[in-house]
Amino acid sequence: QVQLVESGGGLVQPGGSLRLSCAASGTSITIKTMGWYRQAPGNQRVLVARISSGGSTNYADSVKGRFTISRDNAKNTVSLQMNSLKAEDTAVYYCNTIPNLGYWGKGTLVTVSS
Repeated sequence: QVQLVESGGGLVQPGGSLRLSCAASGTSITIKTMGWYRQAPGNQRVLVARISSGGSTNYADSVKGRFTISRDNAKNTVSLQMNSLKAEDTAVYYCNTIPNLGYWGKGTLVTVSS
């Protein structure tokens, strides 16, 4: 069973940057399409970025041009570089497979505020 642990969140000012990491254990995620999801207070969890096993990427319109998803198959990790952060990016961020595993890690909280 794959275990996913997210890290790298924190408090950042608008316009700032953060890099989130997701470490997978239990099995290799090399052949899996992976995604970063986020859930803002009072909202449903939504997919914001995805990366295929071959490295192809797609982004939600809300983050396109600001976020970059990447993967390191040797390390069994997936990352999300977030630049030009806005208040509306405030959320708990989760990584998971696509489709999701049916269970979630604890996520990492990103707060964008001055």
